[in-house]
Amino acid sequence: RDEVFNPNEPVEKVKVLNFNRDNYGVIEEYVKYKEKNASDCHSDPLFSQIPVLSARRKLNEILKLNTGKDNGADMKYEELATQLLASLFYPHLDFAQTQSRTDSGRHIRDLIFYNNRDVDFLDEIFTEYDNRQLVFELKNVKKIERDHVNQLNRYLQPNIGRFGVFLTRNPLPKAMESNIVDLWSSQRKCIIAITDEDLKMMVDVYESKQRAPIEVLKKKYVEFRRSCPS
Repeated sequence: RDEVFNPNEPVEKVKVLNFNRDNYGVIEEYVKYKEKNASDCHSDPLFSQIPVLSARRKLNEILKLNTGKDNGADMKYEELATQLLASLFYPHLDFAQTQSRTDSGRHIRDLIFYNNRDVDFLDEIFTEYDNRQLVFELKNVKKIERDHVNQLNRYLQPNIGRFGVFLTRNPLPKAMESNIVDLWSSQRKCIIAITDEDLKMMVDVYESKQRAPIEVLKKKYVEFRRSCPS
């Protein structure tokens, strides 16, 4: 099945058998190739992804949380979101570190990833914004406000890069959308927001394996750039 030429085409047993019969030599060589390279299929000793069922469970726990800090909801949100994002973005974003304190000790970034630059989008982020690492601010709030944007903006320094991400519950208010577009226009800094709905999409593609969850982040970036003045 091809996502471009015949997307969503049903897999019919007879059609598959006929294809294998008509292309016996190709199938045989493919099987030999996969068996020969089976030894390359081993677990990464540096990271262990959460299973699909756990990803869905953590998503559901996040969606049930109230916004704000009551009953430690903000801390629970950060804990669940960190575990979920670390698995969803692996291996493209790696070596996640939480609560990373800056040299001055005054600023604490919620979540920071190393940018492996192994997909076109992340390579563009490195080239355009100098991001060897990506900063995520985890905000369990009803809406992102100007102080939140200013805080993330302060983190986007030369040692990090000029691209940052909010993980928050709802889409940005119109005023904050205008704010981050102005920030891009004046300083070429890029801030995008990942919401509950985006997290749902990430878990869906993580389960289906049709796409990589990092492409949801790419989608949000493309949408943001299209909203910016040329």
